[in-house]
Amino acid sequence: MRQPASETFKCGGLKFEEGKLWGDPLRGSGGGFMDQPIKSLKQAPSAREAPASPSQSTKPRPRRRSSLAFILVALVLVAGIVWWAREGSAPQPGGGGRNAAPMSIVPETVGKGDIGIQLNALGTVTSLAMVTVRTQISGYLIKIDFTEGQEVKKGDLLAEIDSRPYEATLAQAKGQLARDEALLKGAQVDLARYQGLAAQNAVPHQTLDTQVALVAQDQGTVEADRGTVRSAEVNLQYCRILSPLNGRVGLRQVDQGNYVTPGDTSGLVVITQIQPISVLFTVPEDNLQAIAKRLQEGAVLPATAYDRSGTNKIADGTLQTFDSQIDPTTGTIKLRAQFPNETRTLYPNQFVNVRLLVDSHKDVTTMSTAGIQRGVPGTFVYLINPDQTVSVRPVQLGVTDGDRVEVRSGLAPGDRIVVDGADKLRDGAKIIVRTEAKPGTPPTSPVTNPDARSKKRRSEDGQKQ
Repeated sequence: MRQPASETFKCGGLKFEEGKLWGDPLRGSGGGFMDQPIKSLKQAPSAREAPASPSQSTKPRPRRRSSLAFILVALVLVAGIVWWAREGSAPQPGGGGRNAAPMSIVPETVGKGDIGIQLNALGTVTSLAMVTVRTQISGYLIKIDFTEGQEVKKGDLLAEIDSRPYEATLAQAKGQLARDEALLKGAQVDLARYQGLAAQNAVPHQTLDTQVALVAQDQGTVEADRGTVRSAEVNLQYCRILSPLNGRVGLRQVDQGNYVTPGDTSGLVVITQIQPISVLFTVPEDNLQAIAKRLQEGAVLPATAYDRSGTNKIADGTLQTFDSQIDPTTGTIKLRAQFPNETRTLYPNQFVNVRLLVDSHKDVTTMSTAGIQRGVPGTFVYLINPDQTVSVRPVQLGVTDGDRVEVRSGLAPGDRIVVDGADKLRDGAKIIVRTEAKPGTPPTSPVTNPDARSKKRRSEDGQKQ
């Protein structure tokens, strides 16, 4: 039986035959790997069919573990080098040890004095009296006798209304009164005559009774006429509009020549009492007991008004009273303080900050609030030792009044504490006293010029190097 012809082809200097691979004839016929025939793909065992031996499957694992260990060690070394470099270049915090460079600080001497218990509140200036001046009669405004913003006294003339109609009415009422008085006088004379005749039985008693009633009628008419005269006199006085109180005149609401009536809602002008003046403010109901107790004892509680920022004092006054009920929606109660306002610095509806002095602690140890530190020991201060070092001193504080605070325990008058520059201090750190802060004055920063700050930083870096 005839064998089928094998297929042969060339590619890149190699001769391929089904089931065989031959080398390039140009490379010689020395033999070797390229001269060996390649087994047929049908005869080569498949990778899926060839089972891996145990030694071959576990052979690469030691190499993989060793490479991972080497990478981890390298990463740890790199991280250590970076951390060491950063720690070496970073500045050491002041006061970190006994041999650290001294820190510049501002000290203050603990003092002794009075400290007040104050309540801060928001208030509104309210006038004790504000009157809208209106006319009581109708008529033409013939004169305005005030200028806007003028200070007036009670009884000063403000305006005049045409009085001629009211003068005529008064004259008419007086004439009617005179006529009725004459009639009354004639009736009284007739009554006396009838009484004499009735005693002699010359006239009937009915005529006497009629005359008695006529006299009483004329007397009533005369009294009515007198009332009419008084009413006309009052209306005539209303033609001159006078100031009802001492105060400041506002802007004019009507001009001269207008016809004014009592029904005008705007009135002629508004007069506001400026001296004295009051301020209404609210405080929490929890403070009511202390305030009421002080007022019952007869104490005068000072109140101070400040501007909107709370830094500039406007006026001094005293607490007058408090409201009769607590506002249930806010839990506060209204109080009224009165101010003399001699300098005219308070005006109605002005917003102010009020500080009410409820009580004061006499002759106590006080210090500046700038020296208070808070941390693990609680509330403490840095106490300056005689050897130019600082130590941590826990303190117990009491009432705070502005920038001063009461010290109940931990310090004594005469002790020196740090009020500025305590950010990097530690217990036992060395210090350099920069300036002595006066009690009650805030510490100032030592370096305000950017160039000076940069020079100081460069000098500190040079010392560390």
